[in-house]
Amino acid sequence: MLIPGNLPARPTQQGSILLEGLIAILIFSIGILAIVGLHASAIKTVADAQYRLEASLYAERIVSQMWADVPNISTYAYPNGTATALAPWLANIGTLPGVNVQGNVNAPTIIVAGSAANGWTVTVNIYWQAPGATAGEGRHNFRSVSYISSRDNQT
Repeated sequence: MLIPGNLPARPTQQGSILLEGLIAILIFSIGILAIVGLHASAIKTVADAQYRLEASLYAERIVSQMWADVPNISTYAYPNGTATALAPWLANIGTLPGVNVQGNVNAPTIIVAGSAANGWTVTVNIYWQAPGATAGEGRHNFRSVSYISSRDNQT
């Protein structure tokens, strides 16, 4: 029998700490997975930047050789170039991932246009493919356009 004003005590909540703990573990796990994904993305971005830096270096290297050898600048056109400086340069380009110069896979191109009177416009295109990418996916390129004048090299 119930006496007014004297209500029975409610049962205490049990298991709420366990539920809070499970929710905290879930939130923590999602955060860790996000950090792991961010880390993988950062590694990919750093690798892409490294390959772009190497391509830039190779492009500037061949252009600087052209500056030093202006009388023979037309021999640097690639493919079909005959300059002796192209062989070691092409060997270096072959170190980029996905490049096979002999197999003509992602081979670079050098376009030399102009004349001695007006100067030359040199366009160097360097291509590479991200490691693990399929043939049609992940192809990157770096293009450098330079103007070389024979008047600049006269002393």
